[in-house]
Amino acid sequence: MLCFVVEQVPQIYCLEVESNSQEEEEVVQSRLLQPLEWFLFGEDPQAGLEKLQQGSASSQLCGRVFKEGETVYSCRDCAIDPTCVLCMDCFQDSVHKGHRYKMHASSGGGFCDCGDLEAWKTGPCCSKHDPGAATDECVLEPGLHERAQKLFQVLLRYATDLLVWEESYELAAELVKEDTYYCVLYNDEHHSYDHVIYTLQRSVQCDHSEAHTHTGRRAVKRGKLRSCQQAKDLIRHISLQPLRVEILHSAVMAHQSFAMRLGAWFQQIIGYSVGFRQVFCQVALEPSSEGDQPSLISRLMLHDSRLYKGARKFIHELIFCSLLMETEYKRRFAIEFTKHYKQLQKDYTLDDHERSISITALSVQIFTVPTLARQLIEEGNVIKVIVDTVMELLSEHLDANHRFHFQGYNSDKFFRIQVIFHDLRYILISKPSVWTEELRTQFLEGFRVFLGLLHCMQGMEEVKRQFGQHIEVEPEWEAGFSIQRQLRHILVMFQDWCSSDETVLLLSFRECHRALMRCNNQPFQSEATDYYMCKHILHVSPYKVSQEPVSIHLPISRALAGEENHTVHLSAPMGLGKLLCESCDFTWFAEHPLRCVVLAAQVSAEMWRRNGLSLVSQVYYYHDVKCRDEMFDKDVIMLQIAASKMDPNHFIMLILQRFELFDVFNGSLELLKQWNRLTEEMLYLLIIIVGERYVPGISHVTKEDVTMREVIHLLCIQPMAHSSLVKGLPENESHETGLETVIPKVATFKKPGVSGHGLYEVKKECLPEFNPFFFHYSKSQHTLRPPVPPPFCPAFSSIVHLLCCDILIHILRRVLQRAVEDRATYWTEAMIQRSLHLIGQGLLEEKAQLGASTVEQVTFDFSLKIVPDKDKAERKRKAEAAKLHRQKIMAQMSAMQKNFIESHKMLCAMELGELCVAVGPQRGSTPAEREVLTCILCQEEQEVQARSPAMVLTACVQRSTVLTQCRGKTLANNETMYPLFMPPDLAVGTHTGSCGHVMHATCWQKYFEAVQNTTRNRLHAELIIDLENGEYMCPLCKSLCNTVVPLIPLEPLTLNYENAELVGQLLTLPRWIQILSARIKGLKSVAQGPGKDSYYLLIFFRRKYSDSIAEMLVVCATTVHRVGLQTGPNELCPAVPVMSWNTCAFTIQAIENLLQEEDKTLFGSLQNRQVGQIDYRGGTVLDQFSPIPSEGFITVTLLSFSACGPEGCGSVFSLLPTMSSESTPSILEVDFFHLLVGLVLAIPALYQEEAVDLQPSAVSSAYNHLYILHLVTMAHMVQVLLSSTDDTAVFGGEEGEAERAAAELYAAVSQCTGGLRSDVSGSSVADRVRRGVTPFLRCAALFFNCLTGVPPPEELSITSQGQMEALCSYLALPCDVFQLFQEHRGTVFPLLQRWCGHPAVTKALKGEMQTISYPRKRNRLIELPEDYSALLNQASHFQCPNSTDDERKHPTLCLFCGTILCSQSTCCHSQLDGEEVGACTAHAATCGAGVGMFLRIRECEMVLMASKTRGSTYPAPYLDDYGETDPQLGRGNPLHLCPERYRKLHQLWQQHCILEEIARSLEVVNVMFAFEWQML
Repeated sequence: MLCFVVEQVPQIYCLEVESNSQEEEEVVQSRLLQPLEWFLFGEDPQAGLEKLQQGSASSQLCGRVFKEGETVYSCRDCAIDPTCVLCMDCFQDSVHKGHRYKMHASSGGGFCDCGDLEAWKTGPCCSKHDPGAATDECVLEPGLHERAQKLFQVLLRYATDLLVWEESYELAAELVKEDTYYCVLYNDEHHSYDHVIYTLQRSVQCDHSEAHTHTGRRAVKRGKLRSCQQAKDLIRHISLQPLRVEILHSAVMAHQSFAMRLGAWFQQIIGYSVGFRQVFCQVALEPSSEGDQPSLISRLMLHDSRLYKGARKFIHELIFCSLLMETEYKRRFAIEFTKHYKQLQKDYTLDDHERSISITALSVQIFTVPTLARQLIEEGNVIKVIVDTVMELLSEHLDANHRFHFQGYNSDKFFRIQVIFHDLRYILISKPSVWTEELRTQFLEGFRVFLGLLHCMQGMEEVKRQFGQHIEVEPEWEAGFSIQRQLRHILVMFQDWCSSDETVLLLSFRECHRALMRCNNQPFQSEATDYYMCKHILHVSPYKVSQEPVSIHLPISRALAGEENHTVHLSAPMGLGKLLCESCDFTWFAEHPLRCVVLAAQVSAEMWRRNGLSLVSQVYYYHDVKCRDEMFDKDVIMLQIAASKMDPNHFIMLILQRFELFDVFNGSLELLKQWNRLTEEMLYLLIIIVGERYVPGISHVTKEDVTMREVIHLLCIQPMAHSSLVKGLPENESHETGLETVIPKVATFKKPGVSGHGLYEVKKECLPEFNPFFFHYSKSQHTLRPPVPPPFCPAFSSIVHLLCCDILIHILRRVLQRAVEDRATYWTEAMIQRSLHLIGQGLLEEKAQLGASTVEQVTFDFSLKIVPDKDKAERKRKAEAAKLHRQKIMAQMSAMQKNFIESHKMLCAMELGELCVAVGPQRGSTPAEREVLTCILCQEEQEVQARSPAMVLTACVQRSTVLTQCRGKTLANNETMYPLFMPPDLAVGTHTGSCGHVMHATCWQKYFEAVQNTTRNRLHAELIIDLENGEYMCPLCKSLCNTVVPLIPLEPLTLNYENAELVGQLLTLPRWIQILSARIKGLKSVAQGPGKDSYYLLIFFRRKYSDSIAEMLVVCATTVHRVGLQTGPNELCPAVPVMSWNTCAFTIQAIENLLQEEDKTLFGSLQNRQVGQIDYRGGTVLDQFSPIPSEGFITVTLLSFSACGPEGCGSVFSLLPTMSSESTPSILEVDFFHLLVGLVLAIPALYQEEAVDLQPSAVSSAYNHLYILHLVTMAHMVQVLLSSTDDTAVFGGEEGEAERAAAELYAAVSQCTGGLRSDVSGSSVADRVRRGVTPFLRCAALFFNCLTGVPPPEELSITSQGQMEALCSYLALPCDVFQLFQEHRGTVFPLLQRWCGHPAVTKALKGEMQTISYPRKRNRLIELPEDYSALLNQASHFQCPNSTDDERKHPTLCLFCGTILCSQSTCCHSQLDGEEVGACTAHAATCGAGVGMFLRIRECEMVLMASKTRGSTYPAPYLDDYGETDPQLGRGNPLHLCPERYRKLHQLWQQHCILEEIARSLEVVNVMFAFEWQML
């Protein structure tokens, strides 16, 4: 069998450097794997498999191996520990979906625990892995068992021998077939991606695209030994830190390739039957026949660090699907793993790959199983193995005193060593309920070894106060605290294990005490001395923290304090004195914790400033929530233990001595400079020792009481979010804080709005529990008012006598006397507060004791030793007087506020003219209003006038797909007549927005120049604003802008209605069309005369505006042209005015769409910025924008090309019956509102001559506007009829005049086309047309309101429903729009014939061309599932279309169209404008015209994009139950969609504010390293 494999493999694999993987796989299947399967089953593999599956069942365990980034779930209610997780599929089908669960992204390497009974308290199986349907019992037939065993032995040994092969090994003679070698490059984590590509390009002359494929392990050259050696030398020579390169024989490469293929084959075969899996496990674990060789699986484990990434994954997945799925073999594998544990960890520390692909990562699958962990302790003493491994790896950092000193350590290696502590946590994560003698013995042995580790930390990294000169080099401190943080939960776990058995607790306590006695850190330098104060003598050795070495690391002392807490729960409670001896010197126990507290106090008093920031950082972490429970809190407990055993006067004298305040309170006047601050800290320490009793064992409280008190004090600072509360509370070993059980009792929840997060506020009934000197508060959070503390336990009841001892009374008296002497240098307010707080504590304690006993029984005589307050009555009287005075002042302020509100109420009244008509001869008058605005830069006022210097409005022009009806379509000038005609699908429009802030044009120019000069020097300024494209930030609101719009006032205009009526009798619609056609023909002939340009005319035109306004007109128009068409600036281009009209029309359509979306009124609901977008946008283009000044001449594009050549005659040709043009689009291919705006604004150009400036009169303009509106409206109505296909036949019922007119129109259109249905009723047509034209009429109303200034009817300002009649009245249209066809009957029929006779209409009616239905559908962001886990499930099934590897992908969801993309991955890069970009950037270019809104599903964060180089992150619209987002799924709480936040995102898109949001975000965030958004 082996000979067969050896012969066949070199004929298939490694025949060339690059092989066809698909063809290679087919050959392997037919020539190798199928014969092996025939041998295994002894018959046709398909038939054998069917027989096998009939007698076996599926496994109870899921065993799904997680990939990096895959979402996993853990149940906080049912999981034994946080490492017990479920895959997405099992979680969805389990009972845990309704529990408190957490979700997070897997780092890779773990597997699903579904079906593992030891991992879950309840619900261990999902519906797919129900134990009733599964069994682990499967007996193979004897022949099949024997063949499987032989086959697995041969193949697994073959694969092992080849995978552990090294370059120096000699090749067996039977493997040598030809003299060909490979130069093989191995991946590592030291070299960057670009560096490897550069090295390959230099060494083996491959191009960039080919170098991209060389990842992991790759053969980069094939040839003779010498040529491969040359390539190897060259690769190693190019890099300063050499890449790993090996030369392997082609036969070895071929066999290694097949060995890797065998890994997948093994998994496939094992998955067929539990029996196959058991046989494989037996083969993998059986000892080698050669005495010095370990088992096959051990050989693979020991060579793991020398294998490349692919081989490692093969081995790990093989272990997961075999050894870890069988309980017995998992136990044997765990013993094997523990045997080699030390060597595996040593190899890992020297490795360069991540832990997720190291064999050591399997420890979490072994050590977290409770029964397996205890068995490993009993049989292999795994605790001792782990700690010995740590000690051996850290031995190089031990100094002469056998203490750690980490100066100059290797951070990468140190980080890898710290990972070993995780294994110790895994072993201890579940404490035993039953102890055996062997377990006690081995555990205590491991505990002693662990104390040896703590002994090396006790007193490490001592510091000594620097005098004179500042320290030159900051000492290393992070390493020590890193270990301290790793040991934080381990210490608690050891204590929990010890407390679960009285025998173990007593023995471990004595071991801990012996270890502390052996410590020799910071010894006394002199003999003990007597100190006297208030007739009391303290006999203690002198020690000054400010002069002697001191260390903040005291793990053994703190471990002893933790053990002492648990002794009070023994069946016969025994204190520390009884456990050891009654004659113990408790001064020794208090000594080192007291030094730490004094060190922190002196650092706070700025006595150690010359020691640098390292010591400040250590003190910060000493008090920080990450370390305080095993540092500061344990020091306080040890001091409380000492206080309960020592004489109270001696204890306080010891504190004074160590604080170096003994002489200060003993009459000496030689005061330290920092004595006030030290006195404050000393008094604060006494408050803590006496008052901090919320520790189980110190007083009768529970863990829930402790958490509740912590939460109350956090919320007393300020209302806080749930995540902030979690960060402020210490976590236990299961990452739980206990917050959920207590938060409803002490706080109320305030839900968030569309921004921010939910907040918890403390309940009023909990305020009496507030302690202003809570020991976890910082200095700035201290106030005055002591609470009532719980009573001490009997063992600690003597601590209260500190309050009434002679020394404390003496201290309090001295502090208060110095305050009375009024010498500011001798006292501070904080000292007085602390002294009064101690007095209050003493009085409360005395009151509590008097309430529980008789006066004779109470020995606490605090009130007898303090001076009574004689002035109490006088102070009370003054306090009452001050209270009344404050109430009087507040009443006066309230009255003033009411008067102010009443006197400044806004009266909202609008004086409307008699006529509310904006179009035609009955048009109302334009109100004459004088508009005076203030420049936001110079703050000077100016009236807006046509001949005055320009005032400009900040504006931002951007391309938009908000209204598109065919997302993903791009406009091409060679395919359509855009921009002259806007297609009805509005594929890409040009939107102009403004924040509404006004400046002088000169002020803006100076500001813009200053921005350009200063921004060029900023770091990554190009990420915020694009200087080359004229971008800047609004000086006031920091909105992003790229142009300005000049403000042009409306001209007051009053019509002579009698003259207008007379003109109307002569100027009918047919006559108007005739005149217009003749005028166009005449101008066309002039434009095509000799010397005339075929696109535009230069004509004289009286300057209507000032030079400043004309200049700003050019600036605005060229920006719109440049951005809208993505072309270079060219103010002479004929498309410049057309693009300006288009952006006006599109902006109005966008605002109308937004108002309709939000169900707001057409007028009266606009925000200031929207009014600016319409009004002033209109004021520029609506008031003769077509003239563009240039050096004394005016370049005018007449009627949007219509008068200047055959290519541009379409604007009017599309409406007039007497003219035709082949290039004119059909009625179905034009957006008629864009056409309306263009025609109305271009019509004045028909009156202009070269030598004479003619302007249409008011009456002429009125009829021009009226007939243009009538024509465009009728054309749009026909467009609606032709493009609607969802009609239903409706017969019967009464039909009015409007319905009969609609039916007549429908019949006429049907006659012209011959393709409409005949079974459609008039009411159906009328309803369809009314609904279809309503958005057009609303936009027209906004347009003419801005053009004429005529106020709209009141109905359009108070309701958004039933507006048809008011709209028609305002636009001078008949209330029944179908009457237009009746009024102009003689003109309508030729129009209909021309409109309906276009070939495109015929194609559309036959279904050969897609049309747009009206009203257009409103674009919304896609619908998102309410539960975020549904999105994660969708992402888990995402397959990158361009990649098949297992590397982590970043599925990203486009919220515009719902497409899932593979972002930040080279596999999906594409070319955009000649530049390589990522999938999201390329998608945004087509889907959103460069603007994108994406949800990164696995990271739970939004990404906003505005161009190839700019983007920003944004909070996702998913919140947890506490009203907070969870970026990166850091907290892992269940997330649900917040409709309000998703609606805000929708508005952000609809209002075209994405670009603005990105700019503001980048302006706030200080970017040090630019993110390559184009690669997203």
